[in-house]
Amino acid sequence: MASPNEQPSAVPVVAFGSGRPSSSPPDLRILHYNDVYHLDPSSAEPVGGVARFITVCKEYRSSSPAFRDQPELLTFFSGDAFNPSLESAITKGSHMVPLLNKIGTNCACIGNHDLDFGVMQYRHLTSKCTFPWLLANVLDPALGVDVPLGNAKRTHMITASNGLKIGLIGLGEREWLETINALPPNLIYISATTVARQLVPQLRAAGADIIIALTHMREPNDNKLAEQMGGDIDIILGGHDHYYAHSHINGTHVLRSGSDFKQLSYLEARRRPDDATKWDVDIWRRDMVASISEDAEALALVDKLTAKLKKSLEKPIGWTTAPLDARFTTVRLRESNIGNLVCDIMRLHYGAECTIMAAGTIRGDQIYAPGPLRVKDITDCFPFEDPVVVIKVTGRGVWDALENGVSMYPALEGRFPQVSGIKYKFDPSKPVGSRILSVEIAGAPADLDRIYTLCTRGYMARGKDGFKSLLVKPEGGECEEVVSEENGVLISMMLRQYFMSLKVMNQWRCWGPSLDRHWGRIASAVTKSHPLVSGGGKSAKAGKVEGEGKKDAPPYPKRKNSWDEWTPENLRNKRSSITPLNEENGEVDHEEDDDVVGGHEADAKTEEEMTEEGIRDVDRELRVMRRVFKKWCRLAGVQGSACDELKEDEVECDWTKAIAPQVEGRIIMVGGK
Repeated sequence: MASPNEQPSAVPVVAFGSGRPSSSPPDLRILHYNDVYHLDPSSAEPVGGVARFITVCKEYRSSSPAFRDQPELLTFFSGDAFNPSLESAITKGSHMVPLLNKIGTNCACIGNHDLDFGVMQYRHLTSKCTFPWLLANVLDPALGVDVPLGNAKRTHMITASNGLKIGLIGLGEREWLETINALPPNLIYISATTVARQLVPQLRAAGADIIIALTHMREPNDNKLAEQMGGDIDIILGGHDHYYAHSHINGTHVLRSGSDFKQLSYLEARRRPDDATKWDVDIWRRDMVASISEDAEALALVDKLTAKLKKSLEKPIGWTTAPLDARFTTVRLRESNIGNLVCDIMRLHYGAECTIMAAGTIRGDQIYAPGPLRVKDITDCFPFEDPVVVIKVTGRGVWDALENGVSMYPALEGRFPQVSGIKYKFDPSKPVGSRILSVEIAGAPADLDRIYTLCTRGYMARGKDGFKSLLVKPEGGECEEVVSEENGVLISMMLRQYFMSLKVMNQWRCWGPSLDRHWGRIASAVTKSHPLVSGGGKSAKAGKVEGEGKKDAPPYPKRKNSWDEWTPENLRNKRSSITPLNEENGEVDHEEDDDVVGGHEADAKTEEEMTEEGIRDVDRELRVMRRVFKKWCRLAGVQGSACDELKEDEVECDWTKAIAPQVEGRIIMVGGK
């Protein structure tokens, strides 16, 4: 059924009323939420934000007169918290753990994005959660007979404060499982209904008074489960869809509670006086609108988390020997080496035949000079939070998408197509709609009637920027979704993991065999187009690892007004003076007290903090210089060129292999100016 409340409201809105008088206290009180990614509020109502969300959770958990003498509240989560977001691209999901705990979650179901960083990272994160995670119908035979993926639990029993027993079962769908690359081999998937028919009687036999399924499946699959179980499950609390919906099928309530800390559901359940095995359930929807106050403790926690994230942003994550040309005047007019690299990684990550990425995806508008690349460089250059998707599209659809991409050339339009697995020629002097002269896909001329698997941004699969030929069926188009936006991952996260696959020192401790197989294969394939260079040059300053002694470089000195400060080698050395991101222990440790270091108050800045401040100063000055220089170039009619590549003996790091992205002639312009 459609949302019960189209307009956001600060007051609870009835999503379902049982008709039972509410004068008697409920036997069970539940909060439900699902699919949460962003900590901060948005601009449109309901604005959301985790601080408002926690305010409302505390309201229902309080001992106010409205809830006095009632059973304690139980809170259930239906998956997807650890990814995707810009924060998770840095923390690999660890920043969400203290928030899920603070919300008071009692039990959760695994979502597909909770596995984006591999099963080892999932287990590391959930080991710090104060509640269990469930997934009954995906089994890993390597762990034993009937053992779920990631050692999750199949079922869980909770005894409420009034002695009521709640039997919980976790269920997922096959569709999202098939979109996750970094999973153990030989997993066994069993249909949700088959597993529920096996486990529900066991929960009843163990004394469960009510059965609740926590699921991470699309609404049609939840509805199908309710239809086939014939009322044996009392409530299905679902996730995966990012909207609010409720339906009542065969006596089973099927509920999903919005997304992104913007909504939650409050449920009250009462035994029927004529049949103690049946339940009357009342459901209210709560929207997190701007008028709801933000919880002070939650705000302080978010501030603490984001402060640590900012420190991580300055850390090097990779090294390039070639200048990465991300200028708008390059990526929106011609083939770009950074466009080639990113498109190749997207295509190889999902095993697609080709990739089209609108050049507006690349937001850096600068040349990233040879030397260390920071996490900040990746997130600034690829800030968008619509995931990468995979669709099935005809050759004609690919051709039309390329036509749209060059339709406004030579305007610096973000729709200009950077590609992988595709080679195309275009003539901007020809009329719009007939500028593409030829297209090759996977080394052969495009077959306009054949179906190809194409990797692209979710934005483009929604037909934005004129890419109507890539519009997916749920949006009214003709393209079939293979990996939807709900299942896709961010470009920034793909790049993080690609660079991790090149690391040779201080490797992340949760980098498991599945991740190694997947990203090792991608790194090997990317090398065919973009060579790697082994590090170990004259000054491996960035290669120092914690515990190996002090860095070679002194703290960043007070800057002098001299052009000597701006030589490429000088800038490279300054950036290299910061240690690389500590993947081994996870970059953001939320259990440590930042105010105490080695038993002493941290009242003085560390050498590295001074160095980071100095580099931030350089960044600010460089931004000003680029703006001024870009304006001068435009007025003078001068086109700047990229700087030279580093030679192999100039690579100054020994903690990673350096990338050298290349331009290969994938995009050829003929005619025109």
